[in-house]
Amino acid sequence: MTTVIAKVQAVIVNVLILLLLLVVVLSTVHLGVLIAEEMWKRPMFLIPVEDLLQVFGYFLLVLIGVELLETLRGYFRHAAIQVRVVLEVALIAVARKVITMEPATVSALTLFGIAALIVALAIAFYFESETRDKGAHA
Repeated sequence: MTTVIAKVQAVIVNVLILLLLLVVVLSTVHLGVLIAEEMWKRPMFLIPVEDLLQVFGYFLLVLIGVELLETLRGYFRHAAIQVRVVLEVALIAVARKVITMEPATVSALTLFGIAALIVALAIAFYFESETRDKGAHA
């Protein structure tokens, strides 16, 4: 029974990898089109700040997809989710939110929450790195 579950799990992970790969490729093409459109608007080759924030947000979204792809690859190889990659995805997602949000439209409590989330992720990333370094020296 365990081998059947493992085989089904492997098929599901492979399908997820293929689907995510398709999404990342299409998103990258869309990002290229978005950048080209912004560059050809008047004044040419100058992207306004609002549009630049949209491009950066989309860029980080594609990067999140790439990191999720790495998470699935690591899971397929080691049959376990790698904490470091998950933390990287979370940090990129929070960075995307911070870069694209308008602070004037967000409540102070939400800003404190985002700050606490960043601190918590940084601490987790630090301890994960320390654990990895100690494991490499042991």
